[in-house]
Amino acid sequence: MARPLSRCQEIERSIVKKFRKGLFNPFIEAVKRYSLIAEGDKIAVCISGGKDSMLLAKLMQLLQRYGEQKFELVFLAMDPGYNEENRARIIENAKTLELPLTMFSSDIFAAADSVENPCYLCARMRRGHLYAKAKELGCNKIALGHHLNDVIETTLIGMFYGAQLQGMMPKIRSQNFEGMELIRPLYCIKEDDIFAWARYNGLSFIRCACRVTARTEAEEGCSKRQEVKELIAALKHEDAQIEDNLFTALHAVCLDTFPGLKAGGKKYSFDELYENKKTDV
Repeated sequence: MARPLSRCQEIERSIVKKFRKGLFNPFIEAVKRYSLIAEGDKIAVCISGGKDSMLLAKLMQLLQRYGEQKFELVFLAMDPGYNEENRARIIENAKTLELPLTMFSSDIFAAADSVENPCYLCARMRRGHLYAKAKELGCNKIALGHHLNDVIETTLIGMFYGAQLQGMMPKIRSQNFEGMELIRPLYCIKEDDIFAWARYNGLSFIRCACRVTARTEAEEGCSKRQEVKELIAALKHEDAQIEDNLFTALHAVCLDTFPGLKAGGKKYSFDELYENKKTDV
């Protein structure tokens, strides 16, 4: 008689069986399409405690176990000032998923709480601390849990509220930590599929645990990102392909049709671009 699966084995099985099309296949697609992992890499999988980073950690662990390439993983969790409940939830979920956490603390929440743009500062400080700790541990890459919806939402937020057309790259070389690279292996995975996986397995993860975010949403209503999420959701009622269309558009940018652009840190005006055009578009 077959031995019953453990809780962790059931969760792993759901990833490679029931949610293979929505999770495992697009994860492998991103790893291959953008050449995110190389033989001999040592990757710090950065775990915030949310659904995205926890799924990322599990997918990376499965790929390390069954993939052809040999690479090392460190499951790196930073406590930027969580309350006891959130910290305990992260540790408990890591035990359930059998992820050996390397945890360290910082005072990012306290530092960001007193500035005008706390979310921007928090994000920059988090990444800096993660890069530094990962490099200290001998890693050459950090992996973050940004998914397809983060990619298209960030682009639209930049257009609507930042007056710029700027994407989110699947991998980036660090400017401040030599030899380090940031990768986003969930790049092709939709958030709805992550929610479905978490619900199916009865998993409960923390959301953004920052007290600044909680206070701002309570005082001012939903964030700009939430507004964009709701806009995309409304558009999906009219066209189920809207997310795919937005994502595909980011891979088919027609630079010849733009009246201006910025590349390599330099801005190019319409006249400069027009003079260099030889034919009609």
